[in-house]
Amino acid sequence: QVQLVESGGGLVQPGGSLRLSCAASSLLSDYRAIAWFRQAAGKEREAISCISNTDDGTYYAASVVGRFTISRGNADNTIDLQMDSLKSEDTAVYHCAIDTRRRPSSGTFPCRDARYDAWGQGTQVTVAS
Repeated sequence: QVQLVESGGGLVQPGGSLRLSCAASSLLSDYRAIAWFRQAAGKEREAISCISNTDDGTYYAASVVGRFTISRGNADNTIDLQMDSLKSEDTAVYHCAIDTRRRPSSGTFPCRDARYDAWGQGTQVTVAS
């Protein structure tokens, strides 16, 4: 089973930026899609962004569109989440996740259709002054 480890969380003031990274124990290109989720205290888990490994199609939740950017990291086994213009309501534990089904050899696969079955432990992001 692929292992995922998130990093980059921390305390930042409102309006600031953070860059999260997710490192996998195997090549991310083997799988269908990768996503970032978050869960704030007392709230349900929220899917905030994902990227498909078939066509690099992306998705952003309305709460983060225009502020967050998902991208492939410098290594073949990493995926990043650039978070700008952070707000207090962005405070949460952020998890990356993978749909571990093999990437199809042809056609496209929307990352919103993925079944995410491998998860990292998460990294805390706190936005406060």
